[in-house]
Amino acid sequence: MSALGFGCWAIGGEWSDGEGNPQGWGKVDDDESVAAIHRALDLGVTFFDTADVYGAGHSERVLGKALKGRRDEVVIATKWGNVFDESAKVRTDADATPGYVRRALTASLSRLDTDHVDLYQLHLSNAPLDRAAELRDACEELVAEGLVRAYAWSTDAPERAALFAEGANCAAVQHTCNVLEDAPEMLALCDERDLASINRGPLAMGLLTGKQGSRSRGATGDIRAVPPAWLRWFGEGGVPAPEWAARVEAVRDVLSSDGRTLAQGALAWLWARSPHTIPIPGFRSVAQAEENAAAMEHGPLRPEQLTDIAKALAG
Repeated sequence: MSALGFGCWAIGGEWSDGEGNPQGWGKVDDDESVAAIHRALDLGVTFFDTADVYGAGHSERVLGKALKGRRDEVVIATKWGNVFDESAKVRTDADATPGYVRRALTASLSRLDTDHVDLYQLHLSNAPLDRAAELRDACEELVAEGLVRAYAWSTDAPERAALFAEGANCAAVQHTCNVLEDAPEMLALCDERDLASINRGPLAMGLLTGKQGSRSRGATGDIRAVPPAWLRWFGEGGVPAPEWAARVEAVRDVLSSDGRTLAQGALAWLWARSPHTIPIPGFRSVAQAEENAAAMEHGPLRPEQLTDIAKALAG
C-alpha cells in the first residue's frame, strides 16, 4: 500500500444533514473525479478511503467506476454507521447496531462493484464502548467470511481505538492529525499496537494548501461555508479562522522549503512525525491529485525541520 492515500469525501458531491446543512464540499464533475483517480494510480497512489455516507452513496459509486478493471491494484477503505437517503442525498440517522453492519456492507460492496472491502471502518466516532465491542466482534465475523480484510474505527478517542485494537484483525485507526493539530496519544497507541495511523484532515480541509490569506474556501453546498461545531478551522462563509490562519503563516516557510508546495510540506510533516502515518488528503481535480501524489517524491521532512516547526507553533 502506498504511503499516501486519497480521501474521497469531496468527490461525493453535495449532500446534507436532516436540517439541510451542507455535508459535502460542493459541486463535482464525476468525469474529472474519475480522471483524477486514474492519474493517482499512474503516480503510485494505491490506497483510497471513502464512506458510504459521502454524497449519500455517490462517492462509493464514483470510486467503483474509476477502479473498474484495476481492483487488484488498490486498497479500498470505506465506513459505515450513518443512515442516509441516497435519492434525496440526505443523512437521516445513525445506526450502531451489529445487525446494521452487514446490511451497510452489502450496500457498499454493490456501489463499489467489488466482492470485498480491504478496510472497513466504524464511522460513529463516539459510539458507546459496550456497543463498540459488539461491532468489533461483528467485523471479525465479516473477516472470517472474506467480505472484509481488516477493520478500524474512525475516532479521535484513544480509548475507543484501543478497544477496537483488541480484535485480531483490527489494523488501523483513522483520526485527525496535521501539522496544526498533533495527536500524540493516538500516535503512541498506533506505535504500541502496531496500527496504521490513517490521517484525515491532513491539509486541514484546504487550510494547508497554497492559498494565502483570509480567502474563503466555502461555496454553495460546501460544509466549510456553514461549518459545524467540530470544524474549528473555518468561520461562517468558509473564511479561515484567524487563529488557525496565523498558525499556517508561522510554518509556511519551513513547509514550503526544499522545493515542496505548502500542501506537500504538510504531508511530509506527517510522514516525519511517525512511521505509522498514512495521510489521506482530499481531491477534486487531476491537478490536485498530481500535487498531492508528488509529495511522495520528496519524502518526510528532516528532523531539524520538525524542530523548527515545533518552535514556530510554540512561539
